[in-house]
Amino acid sequence: MTDSHLWAGIDVGKEHHWICVLDASGEVVLSRRFANDEKEIISVITDTESLGDSVSWTVDLTTVYATLLLTVLTKAGTPVRYLSGRSVWQASTVYRGGEAKTDARDARVIADQSRMRSDLPVLHPDDELIRELQMLTGHRADLVADRTRTINRLRQQLVAVCPGLERVAQISSDRGWVVLLTRYQRPKAIRRAGAARLATMLAGSGVRNAESIAQAAVAAAKAQTVRLPGEDIAAELVAELAQGVIDLDVRVRAADAAIEARFRRHPLAEAIVSLPGIGFCLGAEFLSAVGDPALIGSADRLAAWAGLVPRPKDSGKRTGRLHTPQRYSRRLRRVMYMSALTAARCDPVSRAYYTRKRAEGKRPIQATICLARRRVDVLYALIRDNRTWQPDAPVATVAA
Repeated sequence: MTDSHLWAGIDVGKEHHWICVLDASGEVVLSRRFANDEKEIISVITDTESLGDSVSWTVDLTTVYATLLLTVLTKAGTPVRYLSGRSVWQASTVYRGGEAKTDARDARVIADQSRMRSDLPVLHPDDELIRELQMLTGHRADLVADRTRTINRLRQQLVAVCPGLERVAQISSDRGWVVLLTRYQRPKAIRRAGAARLATMLAGSGVRNAESIAQAAVAAAKAQTVRLPGEDIAAELVAELAQGVIDLDVRVRAADAAIEARFRRHPLAEAIVSLPGIGFCLGAEFLSAVGDPALIGSADRLAAWAGLVPRPKDSGKRTGRLHTPQRYSRRLRRVMYMSALTAARCDPVSRAYYTRKRAEGKRPIQATICLARRRVDVLYALIRDNRTWQPDAPVATVAA
């Protein structure tokens, strides 16, 4: 055993990882593939630590593929640093053989960057609640995306049956239209049923505006008397896709209930949702994005993390040019932006600030981003002091 410090870089994969260990001179001490298995991970850690006095560990992914690896490293009391996959790709271009991607080469790049850089962030293990919120919010996002795709396919098939009905149907925002399309799709069938029968059926399914939907559907059906080619198959697909939308709505509501139940257990839940524009869904996404809020550090750091701090892009005689940074959390930016959009509509203070920015000549998106940046300071103060937002109370001074 030598008295030396080593740098271990791990290229994370789904079934296998690749580790490369470098010494202080950048020479490869160990390079091998190992399975994403607890026993093999422990064996790699033991073998690596036997090669030197101390080891610095760095990974390129923090997704579910790395969960077992990071858990075992954390249990072993080993700090782990993070180098993003984008940074690995950018750095690899200056290494020999940078054109060909291999796990071994990427692991060596990670280890070498860790050896030369001192600014890589240290990963902190997420607690059970945060991990559950991350999985549930990710699952909900997938369900919403599936619902959008299903609605788009539903609209496409509905055009093949009755274009006029597709034009008036508010499928995305009105559940009643989806319920109607599970039972009636063809213009002839809608005309035969009539507005009164359709309204009774919709009302029995719990649709509030049943009468207006029934009348609009019958009016669109009366405008088309011809039968389109392939109408029977298209109608069957419309019914199947409409039922798929209903099923996805049920699954989204179930995910919402699970998310809210776990979010409410977090000690900062009430402080986060007290800020206008942030409900339990966005609040859960916020916690999923930042992990432990105690590690944020400052409002400026949180704003930079969310991509709300413009970066200078000066060149030659051109100064004062700012642009959105390339490295930031898209998920965190979405939370702050969407909450600012909601607050600009429902909160008088936020609406007044947004209106003032629009009067200064800023476009709607720019004004919303300004509002989101301002709200970061407030949210950080609420989290730091663990208190709820009060509209008439002055915001505590935010630490730099």
